[in-house]
Amino acid sequence: MTQTLFGIDRLLSDPTLLDALKGRRVALVAHPASATCDLTHSLDALIAAGVNVTSAFGPQHGLKGDKQDNMVETADETDPTYGIPVFSLYGEVRRPTGQMMSSADVFLFDLQDLGCRIYTFVTTLLYLLEEAAKSGKGVWVLDRPNPAGRPVEGTLLVPGQESFVGAAPMPMRHGLTMGEMGRWFIDHFGLDVDYRVVEMDGWQPTSAPGFGWPTDRIWINPSPNAASLNMARAYAGTVMLEGTTLSEGRGTTRPLEVLFGAPDVDAAAIHAEMRRIAPEWLGGCAIRECWFTPTFHKHAGELCHGLMIHAERPFYDHAAFRPWRLQALAFKAIRALYPAYPLWRDFAYEYEFDRLAIDVINGGPALRQWVDDPTADAGALEARAGPDEAAWPDATAEFLLYR
Repeated sequence: MTQTLFGIDRLLSDPTLLDALKGRRVALVAHPASATCDLTHSLDALIAAGVNVTSAFGPQHGLKGDKQDNMVETADETDPTYGIPVFSLYGEVRRPTGQMMSSADVFLFDLQDLGCRIYTFVTTLLYLLEEAAKSGKGVWVLDRPNPAGRPVEGTLLVPGQESFVGAAPMPMRHGLTMGEMGRWFIDHFGLDVDYRVVEMDGWQPTSAPGFGWPTDRIWINPSPNAASLNMARAYAGTVMLEGTTLSEGRGTTRPLEVLFGAPDVDAAAIHAEMRRIAPEWLGGCAIRECWFTPTFHKHAGELCHGLMIHAERPFYDHAAFRPWRLQALAFKAIRALYPAYPLWRDFAYEYEFDRLAIDVINGGPALRQWVDDPTADAGALEARAGPDEAAWPDATAEFLLYR
């Protein structure tokens, strides 16, 4: 079986691509999952190949991936091995400054994404493209898989609701790779930028058993709580827990793989209510009752009752699994059983101080309003999301690189 090659692997194995970087100062945007097929970090591999790397950039959670939570910032530093500056894009700034952009001629973007709008690496790519357009720099995306595959789900971000977790009017689960997303950004925002995608070789986004993640490549956490393929598949739903008082499993070994956890709810009763409201939204995975005690974060030290998602073999059905609806359904069932439950968390979320976090996450208030409206049934959310989900593939079809 031929191994799937990611963008970094193809760059390093293609003399023509390497020659195109000769005589140019190169920056690398990377994190722990920025690794070659033999698990060499991309920074080490590029320098070993003779590429003139003059700076590196770390996104949210840092180049080392050591920062645990949202709004935990990383400082700029100097790489102790190579002596080059390592700039933080999640510290004093989230958009590259002119000084940062002056450190290189070509920027290699090598971030593993999760296929979800609010994963901040999406917005980091947009900001880099916009600053590169202003400064005349080149951007190469060293493409990597979308582990959630091609399915599209969720409402489009409402214009005016942009944030660091909402770059543009795209659905929660966007179905694109970062290379494809960059092509759409350039078209959507009318950017004039020297852009190139170093494509993968052998990626099959619709094929079993990986359905987006090639089974010949191991999983490396792109951020501290992205610990498995199961999490990546569930994330377009479970990330909404960040906007609630319910635990998303931070402080446990399986974060963002649970539909919820809390010390004051009956998970079995909630599961039964979910089956009553919209049994069709429970497809494509197994749901298992669970108990856990977070060691930190929400409900730390308290025994929580919850539901665990298993979007993995033998329970995974790629076409049937719809994590955004599944998570919305869990919220709806909780609201039905506990009408006064303080569900929505009111705190600063990704530098947004004037909107509820759940609205920032969803790119508008529609999902929260549906959950809180006792007269709104499953069909009402379908009617709201369906047209957006149908429009997105048509809007992005010309930018796809893998058919």
